[in-house]
Amino acid sequence: MQSLTNHFLVAMPSLQEPFFKHAVAYICEHNEDGAMGLVINQPIDVTVGELLDKIEIDNDKSTVAAASQVFAGGPVKTDRGFVLHTPKPGYASSQSLSSNIMITTSKDVLASLTTSDAPEDFIITLGYAGWSEGQLEQELLDNSWLVIEADPSIIFNTPINERWHKALALVGIDADKLSLEAGHA
Repeated sequence: MQSLTNHFLVAMPSLQEPFFKHAVAYICEHNEDGAMGLVINQPIDVTVGELLDKIEIDNDKSTVAAASQVFAGGPVKTDRGFVLHTPKPGYASSQSLSSNIMITTSKDVLASLTTSDAPEDFIITLGYAGWSEGQLEQELLDNSWLVIEADPSIIFNTPINERWHKALALVGIDADKLSLEAGHA
């Protein structure tokens, strides 16, 4: 089994489950036991500053970071927050997922997000998407997802409403020409 860690799962048009329709999920972990990912293009009606207030972390509301959207990372444990961020020296609690992407749940990192100590780029998600053993592989066989090598610029620098289209464009697919029908050979 090839690990899909550090890849995008891009929802195909046939995937009509409301949470995952047109979703782009970044896979943080994939092994024989299953997979865990964060949806990076489903914003919720909460800003980073509002979220930090809710968990009683002081923050600077005048920063661009404080006004950033928080995302619904998936339907599992929606009360749990995850930060995907660019590498930052001294972030011992962050786990490296690639040379350009790290993940953490650390309050120390959350506290830094509206300060000069923040990583250059980050997003926060609440919840995650999880697949049990063999579930993701079956969904791939069902043509629910397209697997694409992750590009950090889509996570951190692409407008939210363009992330699905841009992820598909990485492999030369025009999203407007995709059919709702899945083909099987």
